Amino acid sequence: MAKQVRQVTQARSAKETQARTSAAGRLAVAGRAAGTWLRSLSGRTIALAAGALVVVGALVVAGVLLSRPDGRPPIPDTRARHYTEADACLLTGKDGITSGTTAADVWQGMQDASLKTHARVSYAQVTGEQSAGNARPFLNGMLQRSCDVVLAVGRPEVTAAAQTAAQYRKVGFVLVGGERGGANVTALGVGDGLRADVARAVERAVDGRS
Repeated sequence: MAKQVRQVTQARSAKETQARTSAAGRLAVAGRAAGTWLRSLSGRTIALAAGALVVVGALVVAGVLLSRPDGRPPIPDTRARHYTEADACLLTGKDGITSGTTAADVWQGMQDASLKTHARVSYAQVTGEQSAGNARPFLNGMLQRSCDVVLAVGRPEVTAAAQTAAQYRKVGFVLVGGERGGANVTALGVGDGLRADVARAVERAVDGRS
């Protein structure tokens, strides 16, 4: 019995070896045939084949685009806002635009105005001593950045802006809780409706530049 098993195993191994040899031979023959065919092609034929591949690729891309439900190519996202060259800047105290503060309402009004005028809006908070003297360098920084509209919230910030407005006639100043000064100064009262008042003041100031 053991002899018969060894004979069967040897026969099977021989058949497997013969099959692998035969498959390798067929692959080698196919490889040589392919190489001979490629060498027989002229440069013109290869160029035509490459061009055909490019055409097929273009047709595939077009098919994908046309397979959209409406048959049109995708439309670029147009939600990005295109800003104008106008800048509205807010000067606040150390609390910045913390929710619940007057400065927060002013900031919201500025954003409302930005939606209509596309003016850029930004803010800076005075750190350190809360005084007009310390607020002035922060205000000067805004003016050096060419802010077209300057809004001030807080007693030190409003005082600094009021004292500086006369030197910058082309800049519109909006003083929240302050008093009206020159032609380029608008004073707004604190209370209900401040957000809308700020939006209107910024819109007028931006429109006045055009």
